[in-house]
Order: sequence, then C-alpha cells, then structure tokens
Amino acid sequence: MGGFSYEELQAILVMQGFAGLSLFSVLLLMALGLAIIFGQMGVINMAHGEFMAVGAYTTYMLSTITETYVPGFMNYYFVFSIIAAFLVAGVIGYFLEFSLIRHLYKRPLDTLLATWGVSLIMQQIFRSVFGAREVSPTLPEWLMGSYQPTDTIDIPLNGLFVLGLTAFVTGAVFYLMFKSRWGLRVRATTQNRLMSGAVGINTKMVDRLTFALGCGIAGIAGAAFTTIASTGPTTGSLYIVDTFMVVVFGGAASLFGTIASAFSIAQAQSIMEFFLSGSMAKVLTLLTIVVILMLRPEGLFSIKIRK
Repeated sequence: MGGFSYEELQAILVMQGFAGLSLFSVLLLMALGLAIIFGQMGVINMAHGEFMAVGAYTTYMLSTITETYVPGFMNYYFVFSIIAAFLVAGVIGYFLEFSLIRHLYKRPLDTLLATWGVSLIMQQIFRSVFGAREVSPTLPEWLMGSYQPTDTIDIPLNGLFVLGLTAFVTGAVFYLMFKSRWGLRVRATTQNRLMSGAVGINTKMVDRLTFALGCGIAGIAGAAFTTIASTGPTTGSLYIVDTFMVVVFGGAASLFGTIASAFSIAQAQSIMEFFLSGSMAKVLTLLTIVVILMLRPEGLFSIKIRK
C-alpha cells in the first residue's frame, strides 16, 4: 500500500496515532475549558486561545527564570509551571468576567465581538512583551527522549506526559462538575438561574468562578502545548477554531462528547496528514463534521436541559 510494507504501515499508523493523541490532549484541554464556558454559561469566548498562550508564556518565563537563577531546579520547574499557568490564566479570566463578560450575558453577538477584541489586545501585549518571534521553554531532562517498544516504533516521552496530564485534568473536571457541591451549583444555575438564586446560590459568583476555571484549564493546555511546539503571539488563535469545532461536534455541555469529539478529530487529522497534505486533511475532516452536524445538529452527545 503506497510502497510501504505491512510492518512499515503498521509502525506509521501507531506513531501517527500517538501523534494524534498528543494533539488530542491539547485539543481536549482547550475544549474542556471552552465547554465549561460555552456549554455551561453560553458565552462565546473568542479570546479562549489567548488564555492558552498565557499558560505557554508563563511556562516560558518560569523556564527562563529557573535556567538563569536556579539551574539546579530545572528538573522540577515544569510541574510548578503547570500550576502557575492555571493560576495566572484563571486570575486573568476572573477579572475579565468581572470587568466585561458579566455585562454581556444573553447578548451572544456582543460577547463574540468583545472577546474577539480582547484576543487582539492580548496578542498585541504578547508581541510587545515577548516579541513577534516564537519562543520555547527549556524542557527538563525527564521529558526528553523517547520510548521504543519495537525497533520501528518511537514514542516521545513528552507526549506520554501530556497524555497523563490530560487524563488527570479530565478526571478532576468530571469530579468537580458532577460529584462536588460547587458542580451542583453550576448545573443548577445552568438549568434555572432564577430558581437557583431563589434558593440562595450566588449565581454571579458561580459565573465568575466558572469562567475563571475554564480559562485556567486553557492555561494548563498552554503549558502542555510547550512540550510539542513553540509559542508565538498568534498561537492561540490558530487553535480556537478547532476548539470550537470539538465542543460543537461533541455536544455543548457534554463532557463525554467533548472527549469523543477531540479524539476523533485529532486522530483523523494526524493520520490523514501523513498520506495527504495538511490542508487537505483539515478540509476532509471539516466536511465530515459538517455532514454529521447536518444529520445531528445537537452534536454527538447532548444533555437534556429543562427549559
């Protein structure tokens, strides 16, 4: 097939499939945050990709500081950078909701335009502070190298780490949204805001913390992204369309749908990119999604919400 032997084709499919898992991990982390904001709050946050860039630049800054002042800490800084990326992006998201988003609820077009303007402002800030060139942090030694289960299959260790991080964050989000009292408040506010306020739930604070959580998860996605690619001022905007596609295709507010959608899209693009051009792979993926959404507009999985 295509001049490849069976063993070579098998190795290609395994390695491209794992490359798809790395893309799946970043897309899922991005989509989890967006699903919380868009699915639970109905806010179209066009600046969500820039919060991924915030996490990536936070990791880069900690890498530079550690390498310059405490080089002996290089093997440990990356774990702390993930926490820092979550906190920095979450705090910025909290103040963005307080200063802008809360005035635009139930005005989707205004929210879309306002957050798009915020994304442009953030891109210019990145460009002014870090420059127009792409940057990359120095990764610790334990993230370098690869695992070779066979002579023809080579799996990078950073991809395994990102996959494990994604599994942990996904489990934490599931517990927070469906097993905790705070998640109960979020779901109650989503289903009936007036009744939730009547029983004593501070719906405004729920909105603020939900938006901050979504932005913080995007920050974690940015930290994970630095292990597989470099970061520039427009990096986040390159992923926002794919992230919205994952959320809409999976079904807004459906955690399982987000996971299934991210996995399907990432694997399809990764495998087709090897045999076709990158643009053709994306076109075929988009066409497939459009056809499926025409047949099932609510997405792969939908949640029934009482109106």
